[in-house]
Amino acid sequence: MTLQAEPSVQVDNDRTRVTEWRFAPGAETGWHRHEHDYVIVPMLDGSLKIAQPDGSETLAPLNAGQSYFRQAGVEHNVINANDFAFAFVEIEFK
Repeated sequence: MTLQAEPSVQVDNDRTRVTEWRFAPGAETGWHRHEHDYVIVPMLDGSLKIAQPDGSETLAPLNAGQSYFRQAGVEHNVINANDFAFAFVEIEFK
C-alpha cells in the first residue's frame, strides 16, 4: 500500500491556491499534472524523488526556505526520499 502525502489547502481564491504538503517517509503525491504556474517553498532541508512520465527518476535536494518556480504543464509523482517527515508549501497562480 502506497502512503499518500497529505495536502492542506490554506488559501483558495480566484487568483491563487496555497497548499501545504506533508509527507511521511516514502509518501507520495501520486501522478498529477500542474494546470497552473507554481512556486514550491520547502519547509525543511531534504530530498524529494521526482518520477517522470518517461519512467526516469531524479533526486531533488531542497533547502528550507529556498523557493523554486515551475511553469504549468509539469507532470510527475513526488516522493519523500528522506527517512524523516518532509513538508513544502505550493503556491499556484490561477
